[in-house]
Amino acid sequence: MIALILGAGIALVLTMVAMPLYIRLLTKKQYGQVVRDDGPNSHAIKSGTPTMGGVVFVLAVFVAYFATHGILSLMGRTSSGITASGLLVLMLFGGMGLVGFLDDFIKIFKKRSLGLRAWQKIVLQAFFGISFAVLALQFPNEQGLTPGSTAISFLRDTNIDLAFAGPLLGMVLFVLWANFIVTGATNGVNLTDGLDGLATGASIMVFGAYTLMGIWQQNQACSNIDSLDVCYSVRDPQDLALLGATLSGALIAFLWFNAKPAKIFMGDTGSLAIGGAVAAFAILSRTQLLLVVIAGLFVIISLSVIIQVGYFKISGGKRVFKMAPLQHHFELSGWSEENVVIRFWILAGLFVAAGLGLFYSEWVVAL
Repeated sequence: MIALILGAGIALVLTMVAMPLYIRLLTKKQYGQVVRDDGPNSHAIKSGTPTMGGVVFVLAVFVAYFATHGILSLMGRTSSGITASGLLVLMLFGGMGLVGFLDDFIKIFKKRSLGLRAWQKIVLQAFFGISFAVLALQFPNEQGLTPGSTAISFLRDTNIDLAFAGPLLGMVLFVLWANFIVTGATNGVNLTDGLDGLATGASIMVFGAYTLMGIWQQNQACSNIDSLDVCYSVRDPQDLALLGATLSGALIAFLWFNAKPAKIFMGDTGSLAIGGAVAAFAILSRTQLLLVVIAGLFVIISLSVIIQVGYFKISGGKRVFKMAPLQHHFELSGWSEENVVIRFWILAGLFVAAGLGLFYSEWVVAL
């Protein structure tokens, strides 16, 4: 618990202190958001608002994670060391953040709403996604557990193993499966990041859920209890909980500046980084399919875009929603931005509560 408080506290303070300085720097250099031409007309006033706020909270998470472990080491808590799972989360979090940073910087430098070319973004995201997936099946601990598993997981690993035809095929299928999750999570957060504070608030709840799940998995780890029917085979749940708390702390501080009227946007730097971290948590905590519930808000917003684009093509130009992603449909239906954000936060909270309920109830039933 001390580690969680330290990680969250350091990340929160660092973000809260650094963000005003960063906003002044971006304002001085006139690094502002370029608003899409096809977005809601009410968003025109947001043009020029500083963006790339993700840079600060991404760096704050890195510093807070390593600082926390350094402090714990000085306190003599040698069992709470840096883990392979923690480093893998940071790799995907930072790697996707780097892709987003390049995208944001090109937009700002060239004063356009499009940054990296589609193929460039796909290649860079694939590089980090594939690297993460391959490394996740390495680094077994004393019990032989690797951070990731070729088994499909819901509330824990299921009997569906992608390595059914051998380790090589299992590796290939796992890489494809993991990258599907990464792509879905990064796109989901990116599409949700359209209104002041919306993606930030929803992400805080999601990371809060993974923090609680990590604590529970640590307490009920197979190395700690005798009953193999209800224990969890997760490699580093305690470190995952630390990172969940650290991410939540950094984003709570960021929300202070990102809430309406936003003084800064997270940009693709932040949204892609958050999406990468969400995917990493789902894979490494062995709760891959549960992600659909916990991150339900991101899922329905992504589905709204898929439905809109698909129906537009098959119907010859007709639309289901007034505008996609879904939050803009409600804006154009007369809801204020504040109403959309608060109501979508409520939905995000309900999805997170449902996910945690499923997670805990499965353990109770198994017991």
